[in-house]
Amino acid sequence: MMSTPSAIARSQPIAIAAKKPTNEFRNIQSRDHNISASMSSNASVESSTANTRTRKDRPCDACRRRKSRCVIHEGQPTCVLCQFHNQECTFVQSPQPRKRKLVSTEGKEEPSAKRRSPDRSDERQKKPVESSLSSNGVSSSLIEEMANIGGPTMLKRTLGLQNDRYSQYIGPTTDFEPSLIDLSTFDPQDESLLSRGTLRKVSDMDTFLMLPDSNTPGYEHVLEDVEAIENIVSPHGPALLELYFKIIHPNFPILQKTVFYEKYNRSHREFSPPILAAVYILAINWWDHSEELVKIPKPDVMELERLARITLADAMHRPKLSTVQAGLLLSQRPEGDQWAPTAQLVAIGQELGLHLDCTNWKIPPWERGLRKRLAWALYMQDKWGSLIHGRPSHIFASNWGVLPLAKSDFPDVEFDETDILEIAEYERGCLLFSQMIILSQILGEVLDTFYTLQAIRTVDIAGLQGTQLVLQLAKPVQITLKEWFAALPACLRMDSATFSNSPSTKLSSIGFLHLAYFATEITLHRRIIRSLTANFAAPDPYILNICRSAAKTRLISAMDFVNRLTSSHLRAFWYFASKTNFALIGTFGSLLWATAPGREEAEWYRRRLGEYRWTLGVSCKGGDSEGGNGRLTEFAMGMLDTSTGLLKSLPEKPAMSRVESEAENLANVQPRTLAEGYGYSVYSSGGGFGTGGPRDGAESEDGLGARSGLASPSTSVSSSGTSAMGFGNGEFKGVYRGGEDY
Repeated sequence: MMSTPSAIARSQPIAIAAKKPTNEFRNIQSRDHNISASMSSNASVESSTANTRTRKDRPCDACRRRKSRCVIHEGQPTCVLCQFHNQECTFVQSPQPRKRKLVSTEGKEEPSAKRRSPDRSDERQKKPVESSLSSNGVSSSLIEEMANIGGPTMLKRTLGLQNDRYSQYIGPTTDFEPSLIDLSTFDPQDESLLSRGTLRKVSDMDTFLMLPDSNTPGYEHVLEDVEAIENIVSPHGPALLELYFKIIHPNFPILQKTVFYEKYNRSHREFSPPILAAVYILAINWWDHSEELVKIPKPDVMELERLARITLADAMHRPKLSTVQAGLLLSQRPEGDQWAPTAQLVAIGQELGLHLDCTNWKIPPWERGLRKRLAWALYMQDKWGSLIHGRPSHIFASNWGVLPLAKSDFPDVEFDETDILEIAEYERGCLLFSQMIILSQILGEVLDTFYTLQAIRTVDIAGLQGTQLVLQLAKPVQITLKEWFAALPACLRMDSATFSNSPSTKLSSIGFLHLAYFATEITLHRRIIRSLTANFAAPDPYILNICRSAAKTRLISAMDFVNRLTSSHLRAFWYFASKTNFALIGTFGSLLWATAPGREEAEWYRRRLGEYRWTLGVSCKGGDSEGGNGRLTEFAMGMLDTSTGLLKSLPEKPAMSRVESEAENLANVQPRTLAEGYGYSVYSSGGGFGTGGPRDGAESEDGLGARSGLASPSTSVSSSGTSAMGFGNGEFKGVYRGGEDY
């Protein structure tokens, strides 16, 4: 930690345009003189006992006038503020007389203004700024100065988390000409003061414009809002933070834990209101997991969410990294995701330069890692939001310069070396986040290859050859998915020995990663199945059989996976897309039911979807028992009911015996090769999704390979036998399989 220098001097930068003389610190001084006369209880005690305090304990004359806490570091002759203003630090003046509170005509104290609501814009404009004195006596002006000029703080010299300024990335086509920017003289802090703002150069190529928060709408309500948020959860804020960083943060590390606690330990007023509210809202979902909180009524979550929405809208006028963090966290609630806010978050991320490579920027190393993690979290939000909402993605590879995450990009955490489980949990969280990013990139490839308007039009133009074209395009994507799963670290597999040996109360979030894998495969196979019925000509029986067999295997594996989820999975943190990903399994089953060529196969899908709905119901109760995640599968149940309800109007299908259908298919089989794009092979992934032979003791009960893998195309469409999945047992019976390529 750096010590405060005895004197802090800052050279005056040379502007590139003529302007009136300006004082870089005029805003800080004016805020100090505009602090309200209302004081906290701590400040009152200091004033009333000034005569009995020593010179070291009492505030200096300048801090007394500013009504700021006087901070004198050990070994320093002057306080931080006097050092900053380069003035004498004296202790000669007497305390100022205390001011009486205003009394109304009825003889009662004036009531405090009510908390604002979204439709009270007029009242917001009239409401004065509240005192900037924090609950522990630290003034907001001091906090802002500490963030920029000195003191033992991790916020020193940040770009995206300053308390009093926000940044705007200056792109290559704006009214700022890069060549002219380079003509400006930058001070040792890489800043140059202009009439429009302060330029901050972070690299030879990238420059930001720093602007004051005080000129943005809603700034006068920041302290009021953060106090209202803290009061809702008080005094349980620290306990909720502990829950957040224990359950959510390891699997979704978009905050910097050390920085967050540094700020919180000084004062909750240092936070942007929406990020504080978002952390509390998510943590409350695991309220019952805290021994301290379990017997206490929960705070008013609806009021917290209302304040989060209002303050997030305000924060977008002065965007910082905390604005993106708050938006992403609020989107992780099962009911919190919407497509329009995702588009706003992407735009804010671009404003902050999150789409750029920050590897060599002149910012603290921890902020570079935070920016990369936050950028990739934004990428995932965009790609999975594009999938579940059926909208075009906002992030394109041509304008994405963020490098892959490295181990150094994750925050350093101090562990007890004897706590092996805690260390393993942290490392698994880092791997989980990294693997989810890679899978999201594969999903982005699926969406770009099959679901853009241009891709859909290309297949339509192909006409009768549309299915062959889709299969040719699907082949490399399927191989990429296979390789991704085969390379999964052992600790991220559903049969992980690490998790199996952990306490039964330990939560595991790896479920959302595997569910996302199934959703990606299903998204690929949905396009293949649609192509089979896209034209009026009868599809090639061989191709039809191959495609439907592979799709059926994916459906069985996905349903089996959901059946094998335990309470330790269901009560853990789930990524926002999980709610819809559960539903996509049922939607895929409904598609296969609707397109089944015969009555027997359609009946098989009807029964399996009924079993899947029962599994979702059991999972819903398991998720609600302690984690509040039952809403994930509840949504999937509703969508499944909607899909199967539409199938009631499906025309009666012809009866096709298994022998007749197989004979017809085999009679039309022609030799084909994988090079043609629609060959078929069976492989074993070695990790759980392959379709090799049965393991010891495993039996294929229905000819579908639900236990042993897909035996052959001819047997995979059988509708005979009973289900081998054993829905609803809530425990692992083995390793699920599936995933053969074309």
